[in-house]
Amino acid sequence: MRMAKSVLTWILALAIPAAVAGSCPPGAIAAQSSIVLASTTSVENSGLLAHILPQFTAKTGISVRVVAQGTGQALDTARRGDADLVLVHDPEAEQKFMNEGHGATRRQIAWNDFVIVGPAADPAHVKGGHDAVAGLKAIAGAKAPFVSRGDRSGTNAEELRLWNAAGIVPGKEGQGTWYRDIGGGMGQALNAASAMNAYTLSDRGTWLSFANKASLIIVIEGDSRLINRYDVIQLNPEKHANAKLAEAERLATWLTSPEGQQAIGSYEVSGQQLFHPSATSPK
Repeated sequence: MRMAKSVLTWILALAIPAAVAGSCPPGAIAAQSSIVLASTTSVENSGLLAHILPQFTAKTGISVRVVAQGTGQALDTARRGDADLVLVHDPEAEQKFMNEGHGATRRQIAWNDFVIVGPAADPAHVKGGHDAVAGLKAIAGAKAPFVSRGDRSGTNAEELRLWNAAGIVPGKEGQGTWYRDIGGGMGQALNAASAMNAYTLSDRGTWLSFANKASLIIVIEGDSRLINRYDVIQLNPEKHANAKLAEAERLATWLTSPEGQQAIGSYEVSGQQLFHPSATSPK
């Protein structure tokens, strides 16, 4: 009798895990596989990643841990080997990353645009404008408060390019007075601008999903210089042999596939589309 119980226990020990595994939905076992995505804060703060990544995980069983940072920090995270894939939006910083040999492929997945937001009272009288450079000149001329992210993000890089085009060095001419460098993310910059009745540059996606707008409104939009492109970069195996490159490639490929592009394009906030898929027709 004791031997029979022993054999029965042994059979159950084998059968139960198999039965549990058989009852799991497809991909549940594979979901133990995971990758780290170093991503710009805008695709995280806007809610896009929370919308699309569960769809990718359900399809592949690969979970994705997002490290949301400014583009410069995200690229540095990948340089150190602490990420498996990169999703960012600063063409110049991305090209440097590729030139250093850290990236193997770089593909555009979507675009939206930047907007300049500011207080409805509009002390710089720029509301309704479509020329970002002229708008910044007016803001500087009026010494109206302006909040800069100052965090080496793609948005911060775009802001500095616009100031340069305006022939203004705000960190020198206005630092500590009308120009406030906060060294923070997009949400922090918008919160600061809201509290200070200040102007700032934002990606449209984060702006639309931002709740604490207070008196802030879009004052300048529609300038071709404000196009905001998002690229996914796969890492070079010669420099990043320890990265989970196969799993990362599956995510990069999914993001550029018809299914991934549809997921990106279907994301809306208050009935407005935040990102425009562009894998087949890069901007």
